[in-house]
Amino acid sequence: MVEHRFLGTSGLQISEIAYGNWITHGSQVENDAARACVHAALDAGITTFDTADVYANTVAESVLGDALKGQPRESLEIFTKVYWPPAPWARTTPASRAST
Repeated sequence: MVEHRFLGTSGLQISEIAYGNWITHGSQVENDAARACVHAALDAGITTFDTADVYANTVAESVLGDALKGQPRESLEIFTKVYWPPAPWARTTPASRAST
């Protein structure tokens, strides 16, 4: 079973292993297989999931959301990123991953 630990000093506990759906969900893996993988991760105790709006042109987030449907929201940590193409203001803006 996957252990959990605190995320910095935030008080939030996350699983030591995160499940990332990168470009595989929505493009390289059928939705049924993706759902089975997410459920296997949940069964192993993984509660932390990583995704982004650019994975498979936003489809990966939808597939992950569908796979997690019915799970108690308060029992999951879902990390996502937002991507904007390079712009002049991007050089002075912190990275898209939250720093707090």
